[in-house]
Amino acid sequence: MIEIFKNTNYNFLGFRKKGFVISAILILTTFGSIIYHGGFNLSVDFVGGTLTLFRFEKPVQRDITKVRDIVNSLGLGSPEVKTVGAFDRNEIQITVKKKSEGSYVADQIKSALSKQYSENPFTLEKEERVGPKVSAELAQKALMAVLLSWIAIVIYMAFRFKLPHGIAAVAGLIHDVIITTGVFTIRNAEISLSFVAAILTVIGYSLNDTIVVFDRIRENTHRGQTGKSFEDLINSSINQVLSRTVITVLTVLFVVTMYFFFGGESTRDLSLAMLVGTVIGTYSTYFVSSPVLMYWNKKWPIKSH
Repeated sequence: MIEIFKNTNYNFLGFRKKGFVISAILILTTFGSIIYHGGFNLSVDFVGGTLTLFRFEKPVQRDITKVRDIVNSLGLGSPEVKTVGAFDRNEIQITVKKKSEGSYVADQIKSALSKQYSENPFTLEKEERVGPKVSAELAQKALMAVLLSWIAIVIYMAFRFKLPHGIAAVAGLIHDVIITTGVFTIRNAEISLSFVAAILTVIGYSLNDTIVVFDRIRENTHRGQTGKSFEDLINSSINQVLSRTVITVLTVLFVVTMYFFFGGESTRDLSLAMLVGTVIGTYSTYFVSSPVLMYWNKKWPIKSH
């Protein structure tokens, strides 16, 4: 494996208190933002509404802001307007939280676009309405998916390592989810099913990074590194896998950043969640999960297998 860092001896756990302060500030900012905005800005997936898909004859990517302003002036609630599909199809998906019987909402949008954006003819290709019952079920299932993933991770880590490792790993994952969500609440961006998918992906990535470090800690424990405290053992383990972590992070960030800037509106929020989650997930392995494991060992010494 390519090694960017060789024989490093950084004292990561020495910065744990500063790390806790940074994490506390970010978490408090998240909750403050939620209170300021009066809760989450939930998408149609979770609150119900109307989704419409329009196909235009001419390129429309540069006129997204204009189309959004037209729809916004209708008073149908905060609209989500984004391009979808291949650029040459000139398709725009418009989602509003207004629910109605029949095609009332779609007719309003069509009428407004025909009058104020008449230079670009269009056809309505799809109209879907999400009722409150369906949206409530989606919200419940999304929350359940995240909670079940945490429970499964504790069980998996308890079998692969020990229960303290599972609790330390989940502490880091909860930290990651809160802060990633915080970025969305600060921007008042919509929380959609795509966001939930990104969160589950971030959980998987962060867990993988934590497992690599914990696995090295176990290996070093079995090697019987005498004269080292558990804190020193964790530090040396992190340093030994540092090159792998940096290479993995840079690779993921490169791909996600490309999607964020060049993937279009339809993937921007998903890419943002992945971008933030990747950085925070790596940070939490070093400054949340590892310190939690260290403090657990101080209170209740962890016996090696």
